[in-house]
Amino acid sequence: MRYREWLFLLIVCSVGTAFANWLGYGVSLQKSIPGLTVLILISLLSVVLVKVIPVKIPLVAYCSILGLLFAAPFSPIHTFVINSVNAIQFAAPFTIVGSFAGIAIGDKLKEFVSQGWKYIIVGLLGMTGTFLGSILWDSFMLKITNAI
Repeated sequence: MRYREWLFLLIVCSVGTAFANWLGYGVSLQKSIPGLTVLILISLLSVVLVKVIPVKIPLVAYCSILGLLFAAPFSPIHTFVINSVNAIQFAAPFTIVGSFAGIAIGDKLKEFVSQGWKYIIVGLLGMTGTFLGSILWDSFMLKITNAI
């Protein structure tokens, strides 16, 4: 994908996230824009790094590393990054991501169904196992840290 296409998709996602942030959590658009801009810039820089650096590292890893570096106490912009991104509620991007996932599999629904009922069972078991595993791990960590 070209950089213009990445920018377009990130802006579309940001608009959806801003709308979900405003509608679901009451955060004004003016407060969301700086945080969304930071997230777009980190994402775009990650896309560039994936294409420039010859080491095969997933895009999401670059996003995580850059986010950590920009928010680290030694970064000259860490206060701005942390304060602006804090305005974006954690679950706000889920709405737009879920919508894109639904659109992505919507045109392949016949293909999915033709694979048979076993795929549906495997999918449900996989999601259930992941959910239960997360619950067990989180409960364990919360007990270790005396949070519960």
